[in-house]
Amino acid sequence: MKELVNLVSPYPIWSLLGILFFALNIAAFLIWVERRLLAVWQDRYGPNRVGPFGLLQPLADAVKLFFKEDWIPPFADKWPFIVAPAIVAATVLMGFAVVPFASGIVVTDLNIGLLFFLAMSSLGVYSVVIGGWASNNKYSLLGGMRAAAQMLSYEVFMGLAVMGTVILAGSFSLGAIVQAQEKNMLFVIPQFLGFVLFLIAGVAETRRLPFDLPEAESELVAGFHSEYSGMKFGLFFVGEYLGVTLISCLITVLFFGGWLGPGLPGLVWFLIKMFGFIGFFILLRAALPRPRFDQLMTWGWKLMLPLALANLLVTGAIVVALK
Repeated sequence: MKELVNLVSPYPIWSLLGILFFALNIAAFLIWVERRLLAVWQDRYGPNRVGPFGLLQPLADAVKLFFKEDWIPPFADKWPFIVAPAIVAATVLMGFAVVPFASGIVVTDLNIGLLFFLAMSSLGVYSVVIGGWASNNKYSLLGGMRAAAQMLSYEVFMGLAVMGTVILAGSFSLGAIVQAQEKNMLFVIPQFLGFVLFLIAGVAETRRLPFDLPEAESELVAGFHSEYSGMKFGLFFVGEYLGVTLISCLITVLFFGGWLGPGLPGLVWFLIKMFGFIGFFILLRAALPRPRFDQLMTWGWKLMLPLALANLLVTGAIVVALK
């Protein structure tokens, strides 16, 4: 068997700073990208007044958030209320630590990298639950409870959906999974069902439309963040955009060969694939209606989970038979 290449950079501090800079700035960039793409798909004007092509709109939004009153409701549980928004941003940023953007551009290539990602994504739900509970508001609490139920349901088959790629690569290391695709084929071909299931679970994990039921405006005002304002409100949205980026990175790594591709540098290939999936996330928001919460739960337990188990069993059986 060909020996795996060590992906860790000889300058890990620079990799860490570069990835941190990328993650912290892409949220602001995605605010502008999402508004422009929604405008294109809905045949209307997007942000076009603040700077050329509205490029300074995220800066204007940030200034507005900084100058808004940082209000803490007198009926809220103060410290959990303050800490909750930071949890989601911190856990998602930790998830970026194991993503190999290209050979030599990764903070750490853990041999349990995929398990580390799943653990960090699971911890993110505590932010929403704590925020909803600490707000001492019935709409916020309902939003937090919805988020917990949604996360529990969809993380089960999210983990099962990626086990097929682990079986094919023989490793939980994200770098090893990319290198296995270089020697064989992109895993989206033999694991197309796993890819579809992981994509659906990723939408639910990031609470994006059509699965934004924890904050459904027409039912729960704004759900778990009804009582938040200023930069604490902004941190929830930074966490959401970082989550979309992280899920797009994982889809690129697990099913589309990460940085692999002809002609262009590996990092360019990675960003092309990643931004393609971010655009798909935004298209879902523009095109799909929101289902009822009971429908969401039913799909998760009665359709997605059996399909994920079937995919895992068939993949394992084929790999054993071929050996």
